This record gives sequence, structure tokens and C-alpha cells, in this order.
Amino acid sequence: MKKSLILVFLVLLADQALKIWIKTNMFLGQDYRITDWFYIHFTENPGMAFGLEFGGVWGKIALTLFRIIAIGALFYWLKSLFKTKAPGVAITAVSLILAGAIGNIIDSVFYGVVFTDSLGRVAEFLPAGGGYAPLLQGKVVDMLYFPLYNNTLPDWIPIWGGDYFIFFRPIFNLADMAISTGVGLLLLFQKRIFPKHKEEIIEE
Repeated sequence: MKKSLILVFLVLLADQALKIWIKTNMFLGQDYRITDWFYIHFTENPGMAFGLEFGGVWGKIALTLFRIIAIGALFYWLKSLFKTKAPGVAITAVSLILAGAIGNIIDSVFYGVVFTDSLGRVAEFLPAGGGYAPLLQGKVVDMLYFPLYNNTLPDWIPIWGGDYFIFFRPIFNLADMAISTGVGLLLLFQKRIFPKHKEEIIEE
């Protein structure tokens, strides 16, 4: 359990440190080119992972509350994995998903209160006049952008030939990466992680 909590803490620390640096050093839309296929591009996501959105103010509040409930469920799942002596890969995967979920929920719950907006300026931390949004309505900070292909498609490609194309468009953060990695591990090692469940399905 201790190693799992350390992993969660380290992911959270890295995620929040990078987000706070972005908020206090960059304005919205600003970017730094690291390589041709890697940019630090500051954007804010009012909804779900990878820039997806969900239903206005009430949708945002509902999504934030759902994330809080999901974090509770993940804690319970992680605890049950230790009780059943689950494989280490299962514990690592759920720990990563938990860390990512907490990382993004911190933004959603608190960032609107503790930061000013970043429109055309660097955000101020703990502003005297209050932040840019009420509790539970903060925006998630995203910054990792990997346009691996950023060019015109060859003419011989059906339908899209000659069109300008960017792959990979979504901008995300370390918390999103942790969640995606955790989910990927669950899918990749599902036979080791859920052996009994598989056997029951086959028997039925």
C-alpha cells in the first residue's frame, strides 16, 4: 500500500507542479516549441479529458461531482486489490488512474477560486478580488501537444488526399497520461488482472 500511495503522490506532485508553473508563467494560447512534434501549449479544458466538453455550467458541476464519486470508488477498488493480493500490475494501473483523477479534480474544484483567468495575461495566484470561477467550476490545465504529423496528405490518399492534416491534435496533461496509461495496463494485462472473471464468463 505504501508504494502505491507514493506512486499516487509522485504523479500528483509532477502534475500539479507543471500545471501551476504553466498558470503562473504563461498566458492562454501561448506555446513553446520543444521539437517539430512536441509543443508546450497552454490551453484550458472546461470538460473532460483531451479537450472534450460536457454540457455547460450544470454539466461541468455534474462532471466534477461524478469525478469525486469516481475517486471514492477507485480508493475502494485499490484497497480491495491489496486485500485480495492482486498482481502488482493491477495495483499500479489503478494507482495511476486514481492519481490522474485526483490531479484533474483539483483543477476542477479549486483552480477557479485560487487563480485569475489567463486571457492575455499570466494568472495571479490567490487574487484579492477572487478567482475566475466559483468552487467546482474551475478549468483543467492542459499543455502537452504532440503534432506527430503536421502536413498536407499525399494526393493518392482517397477522400482526404491533398488536405492539410494534423496527427495527434488533442492537448492533454500528466494526469490524462496517468489515466490513459493505467487503462492501457488494465487492457493489456486483463487476463492476469481478471482471471476469475474470465473463467466465470467462459463457464456460463
